[in-house]
Amino acid sequence: MPPLAEPRRLSDICAGWFQAIPSRKGMKKAIDRGWVLVNGEVADTGRWIHGGESVELRRPEVVNKPQFALKLEVLFEDEYLAVVVKPAGIAVSGNQRRTLENALPGNLSQSTMPDALLHPEPVHRLDFPTSGALLVAKTQKTLAALNKMFEDRQIEKRYVAVVAGSINPEGEIHLPIAEKPAHSAYEVVYSLDSKRFGQLHLLRLVPYTGRRHQLRIHMASLGCPVLGDLRYAGESTLRGKGLFLHSEMLRFVHPVTGTELEVKAQVPQKYDRFLLR
Repeated sequence: MPPLAEPRRLSDICAGWFQAIPSRKGMKKAIDRGWVLVNGEVADTGRWIHGGESVELRRPEVVNKPQFALKLEVLFEDEYLAVVVKPAGIAVSGNQRRTLENALPGNLSQSTMPDALLHPEPVHRLDFPTSGALLVAKTQKTLAALNKMFEDRQIEKRYVAVVAGSINPEGEIHLPIAEKPAHSAYEVVYSLDSKRFGQLHLLRLVPYTGRRHQLRIHMASLGCPVLGDLRYAGESTLRGKGLFLHSEMLRFVHPVTGTELEVKAQVPQKYDRFLLR
């Protein structure tokens, strides 16, 4: 890199240097993981850069990644990305073998693009008990582009949930989570009386931000927790039937082809029990 007028920290200036990781947040994670080398040595975020150094990004490929045999419903797939249905009760990723990420190679074809990922990678997360549409990248450039699109809120997500309690026909929620702004919107699709819960409602929800457990926290804050949410509703909710929260739709512009995609995942049959479809 060229000389600098004054020294700067690596984490402050490296955003945008590498096409594979265009955002500052992504680059900070890469540095923390030891993927960034300065003059051939692993660097930390506080490394001072004076100019003239050699800066490299070396993201390791995990060759012996464990495989998990799980049949997934594939809603869309091409050379660059895919949308699959995540079942409830399985983690997207993690150290254990039984994850959706470890099941992807057995359900998706290997990309033939020059920058194909050795293993397809989930681009976002769904909670362990949540089901529905999940976006997956199959090439390095697509992964970087989709991460940036999520960061810039260019990917629309819509969920379906069953909640218990009294609620307005529609509304928006602005409630910070972990001291960060969080914004969700909802509308009631169907309601019915319930001897146990007073009222049950089928909602469509849109998270405009992507905080952990955002929709679950926001609905609980209204006194209408998602049915089956043992964490945020406790004893007042339904047990043994799982969480009634489903990622129904993803809408975005394909980062390579430019085509607008709207991909929908069918609502699980268990919702029929509550006459909400």
